[in-house]
Amino acid sequence: MKVTVLVGGVGGARFLLGVQHLLGLGQFKTHDTGENEVHEVTAVVNVGDDAWMFGVRICPDLDTCMYTLGGGIDPDRGWGHRNETWHAKEELAAYGVQPDWFGLGDRDLATHLVRSQMLRAGYPLSDVTEALCKRWSPGARLLPASDDRSETHVVIIDPDDGEKRAVHFQEWWVRHRAQVPTESFAFVGTDKATAAPGVVDAIEGADVVLIAPSNPVVSVGAILGIGGIRGALRATKAPVIGYSPIIAGKPLRGMADACLTVIGVPSTSDAVGNHYGARSATGILDGWLVHEGDHADIDGVTVRAVPLLMTDPATTAEMVRAGLELAGVAP
Repeated sequence: MKVTVLVGGVGGARFLLGVQHLLGLGQFKTHDTGENEVHEVTAVVNVGDDAWMFGVRICPDLDTCMYTLGGGIDPDRGWGHRNETWHAKEELAAYGVQPDWFGLGDRDLATHLVRSQMLRAGYPLSDVTEALCKRWSPGARLLPASDDRSETHVVIIDPDDGEKRAVHFQEWWVRHRAQVPTESFAFVGTDKATAAPGVVDAIEGADVVLIAPSNPVVSVGAILGIGGIRGALRATKAPVIGYSPIIAGKPLRGMADACLTVIGVPSTSDAVGNHYGARSATGILDGWLVHEGDHADIDGVTVRAVPLLMTDPATTAEMVRAGLELAGVAP
């Protein structure tokens, strides 16, 4: 079975662990199958959060997926290396280097240094990601949604001077915690960006495409804005099954509700599902999974309510199984 998943951030990485648990891949392999795996998982990962800081290129969602699947993620924070130290951050602060609100761990810095060196040497991000993954053996193919610049910026009212200005998503999310007056999102470069090599093929050649319960605006939404990806989702013969990120009227993790408010979409499974829309109309969904006790009514989309709390990989695997059953491709 070929499974392609659109993901972003911590929730997306944990969802991928559930996919691997169900299919017996990565950390959950029970025997050596050599190079001939029975199943294949490809993750199309959001790059909208990527930024240059301190002279290095930081790709938070790619790294979170890579560390999580490779067994190196910090289990408490859900991002960054386990057993991290912060000496470089402390020295940067001592020099007064900005931004002082972004945490850069020592082990994590090594990843960014390798990536930046390769990018400056002319390698595209997709090749760089493949090279980095050789160190981690994530058990899935991780593809950046695009090799081109496609960054999420946010138009805010600056709390210091009351002026309107655009800031990078990282500043809005990490520094301001989305707690500043916000007018809109601007996807810088996205209008010229195209899908990275392998992305369209992974979608069109899949047996099933899953939309992880990631942020529908700045994770999945940022992916969908890149040239070729929405078209591939609409053209693929594979069923496209989405998972609601809303549990009991709010996102379980992160600040998806703040993002949805900015674009005028209520924080409900029904509203998010209708925001994605049905493939039989102009959207991307064939099926939509909502949390047990919740509901959604989306013309042209089959909706099913199942437990959607990703408490551990085994529980998440049952979420994945429900999606594959809805698609008619359960292993």
